[in-house]
Amino acid sequence: MTRVRTAGIAVTALGVVGYGLGTLVTYPGRAFSVTAVMVGITLWAIGGDVR
Repeated sequence: MTRVRTAGIAVTALGVVGYGLGTLVTYPGRAFSVTAVMVGITLWAIGGDVR
């Protein structure tokens, strides 16, 4: 995996966890978890594939 793809996977995972926590607990900035998921999926997609 390339660094961009790895970063995308990590950001997506953090965004999903943040979204899940946001459904249970109200905290400032929880809307950024949706943004993190979108950015993470984008990085994941453009990260390339190592063959």
